[in-house]
Amino acid sequence: MNKTQYGVHFMPTSINPATGETIEDYAEHGSDDIERALANAEIAFRDWRRSKATARVDLLNKIADTLEARKDELGRIATLEMGKRYKEAVAEVEKCALGCRFYAEHGPEMIADKPAIGGPGSENFVSYLPIGPVLAVMPWNFPYWQVFRFIAPAVMAGNVGLLKHASNVSQCALEIEKVMLEAGAPQGLFQTLLISSSKVEGILKDRRIRAATLTGSEGAGSAVAATCGSEIKPTVLELGGSDAFIVMPSADLQKAIDIGVTARMQNNGQSCIAAKRFIVHEDVYDAYLEGYKAKLEAMTLGDPMDEATDLGPLAMKSGVDDLASQIDASVKAGARLVTGGKADDGPGFFYKPSIIAEVPEAAPAYRDELFGPCAILFKVKSIDEAISLANDSDFGLGGSVFTQDKGEQERFIRDLDSGGTHINRMTASHPAMPFGGVKRSGYGRELAAEGLHAFMNIKAVTRD
Repeated sequence: MNKTQYGVHFMPTSINPATGETIEDYAEHGSDDIERALANAEIAFRDWRRSKATARVDLLNKIADTLEARKDELGRIATLEMGKRYKEAVAEVEKCALGCRFYAEHGPEMIADKPAIGGPGSENFVSYLPIGPVLAVMPWNFPYWQVFRFIAPAVMAGNVGLLKHASNVSQCALEIEKVMLEAGAPQGLFQTLLISSSKVEGILKDRRIRAATLTGSEGAGSAVAATCGSEIKPTVLELGGSDAFIVMPSADLQKAIDIGVTARMQNNGQSCIAAKRFIVHEDVYDAYLEGYKAKLEAMTLGDPMDEATDLGPLAMKSGVDDLASQIDASVKAGARLVTGGKADDGPGFFYKPSIIAEVPEAAPAYRDELFGPCAILFKVKSIDEAISLANDSDFGLGGSVFTQDKGEQERFIRDLDSGGTHINRMTASHPAMPFGGVKRSGYGRELAAEGLHAFMNIKAVTRD
């Protein structure tokens, strides 16, 4: 697509967050372009919905091949456009390939007809059929993986997709479409639209769009859900998170420290499923805080392309401003600043790795999501207090628990109100595991069979 052929009333701009310099401006797709994309999606769906599972498997493997062949280039683009460390960006592209290969290997079984248990006919089974074009509204923090965890099951399901990506990662968005076409995807199977959020409602109301998936803010999710609700169209929402990271006395403390730092600081602290609230038993609290603080203060901020860098910039200046405001207000409300707590001097959108502790309920950090390199530490006296504090959140995406006690593990699995509980390991999405949240973290599931079936017509069939 040639960016010069579209209207100019909306200008998505790519900015290098390590320097603050503009990389490139992209003009918005106009009404004619949107209509053409919708028409192409409808045409592509007519053919792709009838494709054999073998054709879908072949395409997914070719997409994975293309991603792997271009992982270094795609990684550099993501690093320059949103600031994640280069090795993390390359790993993200590799994970996208993994997702494609997972559905290529297991997808045919997931969409095969399944016999029903009982039923009124002499033959009773469930058939899994595609539903049509799906609009994906995606964020900037994992500019490839967020999209491919939608694309891979969509391709396997026989659906087609349109992408409205975050405006600051337009280059990544366009590259994803190129990857699909290079791999041999039919025209119209997947299309990128460079549009403002104001255009989303109209697209969702178009009869040719059958469903929507969104990863992003609560406000964006609420808006998409409201529109789709009025149109009776299904949605899957993955929204914010303020995941708990619980450390009990029996934990391998050094492991919990090392993984805890990675779990919070990955992607420069900008992940919905990052560990954010560290809930530590009083018996090990002081040792944990001391070890955690030492590792943070040893981190190197710098160029995300440099292998020696431990922490890169936030993606946007607004992210620095928001984080600084939340931390400052929390300290003013009575929280203790342990380390960090200020932006780094110099160009770019850097914020020093930080810890705040002893956070009162009135502080923003107690209940709000902090989207940056800041850990929040709480001290508790018992497993009951740990569970109660972990659940005292509007969010419920994931969470980690470090304990060697099997009884405690079962309690956390049963009683933590979240979409995932990860024992002695950090929270992470994986193609084989359903992913999503509860409460204000959203609803529905991505990945695994649940994500594949989310946008399929699960048809009951009886036959005599």
